[in-house]
Amino acid sequence: MRTILLIGAGKSTSYLLKYLLEKAASEQLHIVVGDINIENAKNLLKDKPNCTAIKLDIFKEEERKNAIKKADLVISMLPARFHIEVAKDCLLYEKNMVTASYVSKEMEALDEEVKAKGLIFLNEIGVDPGIDHMSAMKVIDKIRGKGGKMILFESFTGGLVAPESDTNLWNYKFTWNPRNVVVAGQGGTAMFIQEGNYKYIPYHKLFRRTEFFEIEGYGKFEGYANRDSLKYRSAYGLNDILTLYRGTIRRVGFSKAWNMFVQLGMTDDTFVLEDSENMSYREFVNSFLPYSPTDAVELKLRHYLKIDQDDIMWEKLQELDLFDASKKIGIKNATPAQALQKILEDHWLLNDDDKDMIVMYHKFGYTLNGKKHQIDSSMVALGKDKTYTAMSKTVGLPLGIAALKILNKEITATGVVIPISKDIYEPVLSALENYGITFIEKEVPYMGYNPNNVAG
Repeated sequence: MRTILLIGAGKSTSYLLKYLLEKAASEQLHIVVGDINIENAKNLLKDKPNCTAIKLDIFKEEERKNAIKKADLVISMLPARFHIEVAKDCLLYEKNMVTASYVSKEMEALDEEVKAKGLIFLNEIGVDPGIDHMSAMKVIDKIRGKGGKMILFESFTGGLVAPESDTNLWNYKFTWNPRNVVVAGQGGTAMFIQEGNYKYIPYHKLFRRTEFFEIEGYGKFEGYANRDSLKYRSAYGLNDILTLYRGTIRRVGFSKAWNMFVQLGMTDDTFVLEDSENMSYREFVNSFLPYSPTDAVELKLRHYLKIDQDDIMWEKLQELDLFDASKKIGIKNATPAQALQKILEDHWLLNDDDKDMIVMYHKFGYTLNGKKHQIDSSMVALGKDKTYTAMSKTVGLPLGIAALKILNKEITATGVVIPISKDIYEPVLSALENYGITFIEKEVPYMGYNPNNVAG
């Protein structure tokens, strides 16, 4: 039997475990799931064969080392900042490793040592990053293969609620870590390039600079810019491209509404609110508004944000019970972002039978034989319920598929790598098609930002 150690039993592991356990007998696998809360692991495994749940605290060195030493391959589903501890032990005991997280500087620094030992530490093999890399490089390599030159690449991904479960005015529910949604965009200024012009969007402007597009069968969406699109020029071999933009997908209107929280300061995670445990939702809102001896909180907020009573933005705020004086934040020493997250979780958590949706959209512009061309590529994946979500499916399946192909020596690259080479993306994308994760590609007329070469 070959042992795969899966560290972390969070929301995104349901499909990954399902896949590995389905393959366990035919591939002679034993799956060990380690989590600081062993009940999380036991609940996922439910006494199935070929698997074991263990208590694993990665901050306990001996516990961590013993688990890694016994494995043939390690999949880390920990928060990204903790992967490095696992990686160092994988290097020590010569174990291959797979994660869905972005490559950190600390992880990148291990590249030479990983190569020297003939190992692979495959990162960014989830949905975003992951499926986005693979599906993009497949089309980019195809364009290059026929002699085309890339001039535009845009890529958007979003975790949303499926149309049949879309029951609020925000057209949104949490499909992954709510904290990451609340603080999205705060890691630094968004940077990208459009028609050869470098563009920058600071956080306080991020949600008012959006792109719009349609996905056939699912309607219109918007996208706001991710933090740093420019780093993908070298990764994708697009150093001389004129337009490169990566963003996050939401339903139209979400970003404008979310911007209200940004302008008020409610997404701030840098300071603690006084007596937050006893603070009501209404007091939370009022704490960001000027004092008035006469005006109600509602009036002050409408005036501050310049919202008319019949504006849909006002209805969106009311829907969240923001002005409720009886509901409490209930969190000691909460930051504004933590308080806002608590308020949103009242309304945006998935119900047991809710379905989520992953939407991905790529736009490729290129020149061939003196003419401009465009390919639009899109993928929509729908979840089954609160447990078997589209998010879990599109994060977990690439991880599981890649892990198995590494064990079977079908993926033979070494070093700290991401899935942008053909020998990784072709077999993984092919396997994903068997699970309904497919892209629709269409040749369309070129509609870049500046088809007539007017200054931008």
